[in-house]
Amino acid sequence: MATQPVGEANQQLWDETLNRLLALSSATVRRNTDLENRVAELEVELLVWKQAHSVALEASEREVKAHNVQIAALNRQISNLDTFKTHQNALILCVINGDELVFNRELLTQGYTGGRAAAQELTQAIAGQLSNEEVHVYGRLSFWITIYCNKTALVEDLIASNICSRDQFQAFLAGFTQASPRFSTIDAGHNKEALEGKIREYLQTFTYFPQTLRVFFGGFDSVAYMSTFSALEKDQILGKIVLLYPSQSPEANGDRPNVFSLPRLTIEGLWLTEKLPRSSKKLTPLTTGPYNGVSSNGGLISPQSPARSVGRPIDPSLPLHKQNPPPCNEHYLMSCSKGAGVCKYSHDYILTPEQLVSLANNAKKAPCNWLKNGVNCPYGDKCCWGHVCPNGPKCFHLSKGKCWFKGEAMHPEPHTTPPPS
Repeated sequence: MATQPVGEANQQLWDETLNRLLALSSATVRRNTDLENRVAELEVELLVWKQAHSVALEASEREVKAHNVQIAALNRQISNLDTFKTHQNALILCVINGDELVFNRELLTQGYTGGRAAAQELTQAIAGQLSNEEVHVYGRLSFWITIYCNKTALVEDLIASNICSRDQFQAFLAGFTQASPRFSTIDAGHNKEALEGKIREYLQTFTYFPQTLRVFFGGFDSVAYMSTFSALEKDQILGKIVLLYPSQSPEANGDRPNVFSLPRLTIEGLWLTEKLPRSSKKLTPLTTGPYNGVSSNGGLISPQSPARSVGRPIDPSLPLHKQNPPPCNEHYLMSCSKGAGVCKYSHDYILTPEQLVSLANNAKKAPCNWLKNGVNCPYGDKCCWGHVCPNGPKCFHLSKGKCWFKGEAMHPEPHTTPPPS
């Protein structure tokens, strides 16, 4: 039997080995390709999950960090004013008369979510205004929002106008105040003058702070804040104030130019564009009849007294100003322009002549709003309110800037009589 030469046997062995190696190599290449494709697919899938996780995480943290983001934006956007470089805690303040500037229906009906959205929109609008001014701040920046309102009356007016429910309003306020520790709403009670007085005190205090860069003020009324703004203008710091208006309002469009030509910031869709109608409280019917009352002339009792309706008696255990509600000074001492259906003070008490004298004396201790705001009083000497500070020109409170009688002529110097020749 013939045997295969050794050389051919070795060649065949090598060929078989090479074929197996080539096959193994091809299989390895295919396997590597499959693995690489699978790894690429897994990487894409991982990337998708990472992005989904990142979006979910950002969404959960967005509300918590929204205020800090806005503050950081304000910190970059406030102008390079050399005067304030040394103040490391610059203030941007916002104060709003919530009875005059009311948030819109859509936000109020959203309750808690709407409150947070309103806080964010207001913050962004103020940041945009500062950005337009190309301002930059050195150091830290504090941004504060304070809303003063009569919560009880305001919610009743909102319900009467079918804008939102009581629960929605309360939830809205909660959402707004919880948007930041520096956002707050303050119930100033039923007295419109007390609410405006708190805002005047706010402006007179915080605008003078050297670290206060801007005060954004919503709910401006030229009569109520005339004396305050005049004092700020005299001290050359009125330029810190920017007035807030809803879009499409006459003030925002320049149809009603403000007396002081202050800059305006109008915000689209944040507030009601028209004044909220005020609902009048219905009074129960009163038993009427002749009453031998007295009328007044400038707070002084006059014997020519018109007949008044018989009503409830005064609680003798309480002073007049602590009755619930107190008697209306203007109704009993001259005439009340609001009328019994709207005025929050009572027109129904039976007052004796002695009580009328006490009412007149007490009324003179409160300043006339017309004179206090730099406007001539239309009632003149017949006005029941004080035209002159009872403490005279040496009033202690005047020296501290705290006297209620803020009109220029409310602290006249005493007339001196020349000595006889």
